[in-house]
Amino acid sequence: MRIGIAGAGLLGRLLAWRLAQAGHAVEVFDPAPDAALRRDGRGAAAFTAAGMLSPLAESAVGGARIAELGWRSIDRWRTIAAALPGGPAAFMREHGSLLVAHRGDAGSAQRLLARIVSVPGRPLPRPLEADRFTALEPALTRGLLAWELPGEAQVLPAPLLGALHDDAPRVGWHWGRAVEAVEPQALRLCDGECRRVDLAIDVRGLGARPPVPLRGVRGELVWLHAPGVVLQRPVRLVHPRHPMYLVPRPDDVIVLGATEIDSEDRSPVSLRSAVELMAAAHSVCPELAEARIVHLETNLRPALPDNAPLVQHEPGLLRVNGLYRHGWLIAPALVDEALAALGLHAPAEEAMHA
Repeated sequence: MRIGIAGAGLLGRLLAWRLAQAGHAVEVFDPAPDAALRRDGRGAAAFTAAGMLSPLAESAVGGARIAELGWRSIDRWRTIAAALPGGPAAFMREHGSLLVAHRGDAGSAQRLLARIVSVPGRPLPRPLEADRFTALEPALTRGLLAWELPGEAQVLPAPLLGALHDDAPRVGWHWGRAVEAVEPQALRLCDGECRRVDLAIDVRGLGARPPVPLRGVRGELVWLHAPGVVLQRPVRLVHPRHPMYLVPRPDDVIVLGATEIDSEDRSPVSLRSAVELMAAAHSVCPELAEARIVHLETNLRPALPDNAPLVQHEPGLLRVNGLYRHGWLIAPALVDEALAALGLHAPAEEAMHA
């Protein structure tokens, strides 16, 4: 089958890789100049993301649907990472995560925990005694309320996006070519060309407007270089005004974030956001006091009015969009569902090792 994909972000690369592995002829069109990582807030939102795979924590926001997709996606990312050159350790870590709160914010933590969705066969948060908490993450502030979120994981976005591109050499990657419209069996490019295909896939993020009623949700991150500060797993701080997460990365880097602003402003990180995020981080991990700020980053998450992901299909056309803050968490399971609905779903091992 000849397949044309509009958009080379997370969904576009994952779909292209999967479909090419299954033997389809795939072409991808994207306005970016090339496949390289971008830090200017103009590229794919997936590059900016922290890469947390948190079905427990995110179920408090997204409900049962997000939790179920998230748990299935962790299983799928494990298989995908094992199939890519470099092996799982280059792309994924599975050490669970922690939820913490200052004692004065115990009520906020309990309200969040009460919203977490139970999925049959999957674990639930476990409260941590002080000694166990300190043993798991010695760098964190003593005396915090803490819960372990077993089964959660993280991916490394930039290496994984790069590998999905590099491991799909049979895909026709068309950089610097924006798509104006996606129609059944056709991609209409901004330069006037129309590409005829058997299946047209629209995963352009915010570029899919107006047919998809998307809005941008601004996110802001701080990258810290913190030699000697050891974190084994992502840590979320529950706070009524300044929720925050810390995510360890290779080479002594810790990513700090959690701002969520209903705005399509792509300007640099504001002073207020940076100060609030870093103050919250220091309150949880005092050893970060001497960390160096590598850079600050913004981007826009594509979201629908109900914040739920969209999957639409009809003969010759597939649209997947609106992953909001759950892109890395749910993308593989959502792709599985979309391909299955089109009759293109191959068993995981066949699709990845064909």
